[in-house]
Amino acid sequence: MKYRTLGQGLQVSALGLGCSPLSGTPLGDYGYVEDDVALAIMHRAMDMGVTMFDSAECYGPWRSEEQIGRALKGRKREQMVIATKYGFTFAKDGSSVTGQDGSAANARRVCEEALRRLGTDYIDLYYLHRVDANVPIEESVGAMAELVREGKVRYLGLSEPGMDTLRRAHAIHPIAAVESEYSLWERRVEVDVLPTMRELGVALVPFAPLGRGFLTGAITSTKDLGERDLRRSGFDPRFNEGNFEKNYRMVEAVLEVARAHGTTGARIAIAWLLSKGNDIIPIPGVRKLVELEDTFGGVDVQLTELDIRKLEAAAPIGGTAGDRYSKAQLDQVRR
Repeated sequence: MKYRTLGQGLQVSALGLGCSPLSGTPLGDYGYVEDDVALAIMHRAMDMGVTMFDSAECYGPWRSEEQIGRALKGRKREQMVIATKYGFTFAKDGSSVTGQDGSAANARRVCEEALRRLGTDYIDLYYLHRVDANVPIEESVGAMAELVREGKVRYLGLSEPGMDTLRRAHAIHPIAAVESEYSLWERRVEVDVLPTMRELGVALVPFAPLGRGFLTGAITSTKDLGERDLRRSGFDPRFNEGNFEKNYRMVEAVLEVARAHGTTGARIAIAWLLSKGNDIIPIPGVRKLVELEDTFGGVDVQLTELDIRKLEAAAPIGGTAGDRYSKAQLDQVRR
């Protein structure tokens, strides 16, 4: 494993493990994963040198933090970097998301409950999951900063903020990381997000770096996806009929480069992201040990300039057919 520096000095593995696929969300999942399988995957990731594990209250909800808490037992806590997020409200049984809550009170409540579920006394990286349109960012980040002063949190992050919001937040307390979707088929962060973050010294933590599995070539049709799978529910219109077929040219380019290197599409997609800067720490998610071994091998792939030009020609900024979220989800980002 290789390592990078996140934000103001947090040392992390060049790839973190995105834990959402291991636990699901009230919006759906990628197929149910048993807890013992999730535990085996996390332990294998740790043995491979992965140090960052990305979670959230809404993963499950609550289940992901409990899984990580079990995985941490018997491990050196100081060698692990645990990230989690707050900002949503849920039905009592966790079956649905009922709204957003970026208030100071919720920031503290979720932190305290996350510490209990994780079985630890501090969170390394605490994110606001979505900016709450009804709560000033100064209140949300001010409350998170108080948790830093109390020693319950080490670093702060925002997920999918607007750039004006990021600047306002950073003025209250240094923001170490912004989590946003970034991959070959979602490159729009290169237009304004990356330049702003680099100006402020903020790291980018890309989720869905494999295009929600699309860029691996393992999905040839939406018929390959389960009934509850997020990718066939309308949550991600890029998988809709018509868009899927148009976007497959990107997969063909990835697989062509993969064949030239004698490797896999997953590793090429990861290698491309890592080539975009040392301040980028992708967090791919997996559901099987074989996927973990494959995807995380991308840290060892070195792409040529010709490879990069070929990939980016097939996947230009704004060239993907379909929005990356449904309208309801899009309304919650870039606030």
